[in-house]
Amino acid sequence: MTPQRVPLLASLVVLLAAACTTATDHDGAAPTTATAPGAAAATTPATATPAAPTSGAPVEGSWRATYGWAVPATPARVTHQVRVPVTPGEPLPVLVEVGVGDHPAEGFSRITFAFRGPTPSYQVGYVPQVVTEGRGAPVELPGTAFLSVRFDPAQAHDARGASTADVPPPRIGYPTLRGWAAAGDFEGHLSFGLGLRPPAGGTLPVRLGESTRPDGTHVVAVDVRRG
Repeated sequence: MTPQRVPLLASLVVLLAAACTTATDHDGAAPTTATAPGAAAATTPATATPAAPTSGAPVEGSWRATYGWAVPATPARVTHQVRVPVTPGEPLPVLVEVGVGDHPAEGFSRITFAFRGPTPSYQVGYVPQVVTEGRGAPVELPGTAFLSVRFDPAQAHDARGASTADVPPPRIGYPTLRGWAAAGDFEGHLSFGLGLRPPAGGTLPVRLGESTRPDGTHVVAVDVRRG
């Protein structure tokens, strides 16, 4: 091999590695029973109520299910003990990104919430209508079934009141996960609504999970069955 060919070979290796990362994202697109590494200093291991069994082959990374595939008859809550202030400049976990992804091969669609700082507690459940924190005003969402997603303690604004998060368009348009909307960022309570369209009405099974990215960002995933 001549020296001139080495950079090209190295570039091909990097591109192939990037393609593999896209096939199974770093937030754990495939089902898993793997457990996360030790919790950050400001948290204790999560506890979920209620919980359902999970199954599937392990995948690389820290992703783990905290609530298995089920229809929560009552809101499913995962608790983390967060000591505040998290840092002198940021008293609470700060939302930095909302992301969406469709995984037809695995049979679900996903929305993720990424936080700087420790993972906050979170609660997910079906509601007749999503309303805003504090005022209780209706939140407009597409679909026929609605999930409320709440985090505490957490915030999505900086000291000047500006948003801290990169977010996708509100209309998602996946087969059953149709859209999302912010529902409040008030006194350490951060909430969102998801609009779903089950194929035959009613409700769909959901799954909750967590992961930690290489940069230390903590991610909470809400998965919705595609049919």
